[in-house]
Amino acid sequence: MLILGEKLKEERLIKNLSLKDVSKSTKIKEVFLEYIENGEYEKLPSSSYARGFVNNYIKFLNLPEEEMMALFRREFDEEKDYSVLPKGLDQNQEFPLSGFRIRQTAVIIFIIFLIFLGYILFSYRYAFLNPPLNITTPKNGSVILTSEIRVLGKTDSNSTVYIDKNAVSVDNNGNFEKTITVFPGKSVIDVEVINKFSRKTDKQIEINVKPGS
Repeated sequence: MLILGEKLKEERLIKNLSLKDVSKSTKIKEVFLEYIENGEYEKLPSSSYARGFVNNYIKFLNLPEEEMMALFRREFDEEKDYSVLPKGLDQNQEFPLSGFRIRQTAVIIFIIFLIFLGYILFSYRYAFLNPPLNITTPKNGSVILTSEIRVLGKTDSNSTVYIDKNAVSVDNNGNFEKTITVFPGKSVIDVEVINKFSRKTDKQIEINVKPGS
């Protein structure tokens, strides 16, 4: 029975060509040419490479392309498992993709969990922390020239503010404001904030009232 590889080798020798000569002209590696001449098509990079290399080799030697490719198709089983990987790995060739998808899903779930955990911690941070309290007016140690003074500040919007034991409304941004009456001389304004978890923060602002000065 005529073997394609033997026919190619025979024709090459008739033309007095070395594998190096053929490789230089066809740009096919010498080792691949050896595989073709020995009928070891499974050692080539892929089935498409095998067809391409064989076809180019046939054309280079000026052999009848249709007849030679018919021999190739007879010798080469294109339905068989074809890979340059070891058989043990090739049988599980889809595993890396599956593993990648599993890892990708795990990462997405982990990120979602972190976002959810962050949201929970942010929402309930004041269960562990005292509420913030920033008094912008008056400043500690201020000299007041009127009998009335505006107390302005900011805190957590879900907290309750007391100024000198009197409740003060807080807007959605946590701002609060109240005008109080003060008496001449040194005085202390007491500001207290209590959140829904019963944690509190308080500050005392010392002022010196000198109305009409």
